[in-house]
Amino acid sequence: MYKETVLPRILEQVVNCKDEIAQGYLMDCIIQVFPDEYHLQTLETLLGACPQLQPSVDIKMVLARLMERLSNYAALSTDVLPEFFQVEAFAKLNSAIGKVIEAQEDMPIAGVVTLYSSLLTFTLHVHPDRLDYVDQILGACVKKLSGKGKLKDSIATKQIVALLSAPLEKYKDIDTALKLSNYPHVMEHLDDATSKEMANVLVQTILKNKTCISTDEKVEALFELMKGLIRDLDENLHDEFDEEDFKEEQNSVSRLIQMLHNDDPEEMLKIICTVKKHIVTGGPKRLPFTVPPLIFNSLKLVRRLQNQDENAPEEETSAIPKKIFQILNQIIEALSSVPVPELALRLYLECAEAANDSDLEPVAYEFFTQAYILYEEEISDSKAQVTAIQLIIGTLQRMHIFGVENRDTLTHKATGYSAKLLKKPDQCKAVYSCSHLFWVDDQDSIKDGERVLLCLKRALRIANAAQQMSNATRGSSGSVLLFIEILNKYLYFYEKGVTQITVASIQSLIELITTEMQSENKTADPAADALLASTLRYIQFQKDKGGAVGEKYESIKS
Repeated sequence: MYKETVLPRILEQVVNCKDEIAQGYLMDCIIQVFPDEYHLQTLETLLGACPQLQPSVDIKMVLARLMERLSNYAALSTDVLPEFFQVEAFAKLNSAIGKVIEAQEDMPIAGVVTLYSSLLTFTLHVHPDRLDYVDQILGACVKKLSGKGKLKDSIATKQIVALLSAPLEKYKDIDTALKLSNYPHVMEHLDDATSKEMANVLVQTILKNKTCISTDEKVEALFELMKGLIRDLDENLHDEFDEEDFKEEQNSVSRLIQMLHNDDPEEMLKIICTVKKHIVTGGPKRLPFTVPPLIFNSLKLVRRLQNQDENAPEEETSAIPKKIFQILNQIIEALSSVPVPELALRLYLECAEAANDSDLEPVAYEFFTQAYILYEEEISDSKAQVTAIQLIIGTLQRMHIFGVENRDTLTHKATGYSAKLLKKPDQCKAVYSCSHLFWVDDQDSIKDGERVLLCLKRALRIANAAQQMSNATRGSSGSVLLFIEILNKYLYFYEKGVTQITVASIQSLIELITTEMQSENKTADPAADALLASTLRYIQFQKDKGGAVGEKYESIKS
């Protein structure tokens, strides 16, 4: 009855009234009042009336409302979907939209995109498995946008963002979006600020769904879509630069880079090269964010290769790490344009340690050389120098790959840097830290008690000079904290069996500290008091242990 009598009579009245306001209102009433299944079964009749309405009627809104109603109906239950297939709803709506757009040549772009956005939402509800339909809609949109360049109309750009976000929300999988050939072509029409916003939506979708992008082609396609976040598209954007937003965006990109993974080393190497190609164009502001995650993701591959079957031929297992280290060297060099020497130095040392574990001595030595050059030429701030020296000493101590000559060269440099630090207390700490470079537990070749003692004596001389300077400038002898720290080093090496560290030297150091603590012009220092009390407690604890350790400590009078 509705199909044959009611609807045709109502539509006849609507068309004949010739009043644009009434026609728009009445069409909306029909769509909102009658049940969804009625609309589905009379779709052809309803759509057939649209071209007969007055040219000034907003047909795009009529169609958008109809598709919204049908989308909600399809979303209610999968049981109703066969009805949609039976009446070929997609084909009819697609055809109707095409005719409306063709008939209204002056329809604004925002209207066109609104129609396609509504059709896309409808398609994702009714035909979620038909990616070809989704791509067809995007293709039709691209066709209408061609020749328009980047859109300036804010309503149109909002609609395009909605259009591009819909597949991501539906499939929750960036892989699907990357399969849509027209997806990037639609993005090309966004202005730079909106392109950046859309890129952010893509990244957040990947992070939220923990999607693993595992092929070189997909990474290439994704980074092309994300170019708004990876490089400056427009120099004018710096006028509205927001530091907090920028950091948040770049941290998201960094997390994304860490998520890229493939079990096949060859394929993973290709992914690393692709990411490198994109991020080196990022400019000085972005590199400090994007370089470290790529370095660590690459080192993850190196470590994975180390743990693989050791029976594999050496050429096979060492070729990829060598290539990776070459790439890493180039990536860290890119940071020199920023410049962030402290960060670059840390990364060189990380790579040196990985090269050490891969048994690549020349590579490890080269990374150390680069770190030393950075230290000498770029790092001038005294605090940064102290941190850098401690990192260099700590990393060098863990290296087992170096031959005698190379190790001596690097160790000599490190001890030289330590003794040249500006502040005496910093000098002292760096020099006593160097003592660990000459005595490594698990390496018999690096056990030189003489040089350990030499470092500790040198540290004592510097500590003494620091006290004298404090006496001369402040009228008080300053803290004895440095002496207590050196005493701890003496005890450490004494316990490790360094014969050059004798009970007599430990005893004389304890007495020196005690005398200084009781001195009249000593500055009160709770930290020094606490450390000395802990040290003396430790000596007593070792004595109470008994056995070989207790015997060793028995002769130390505390």
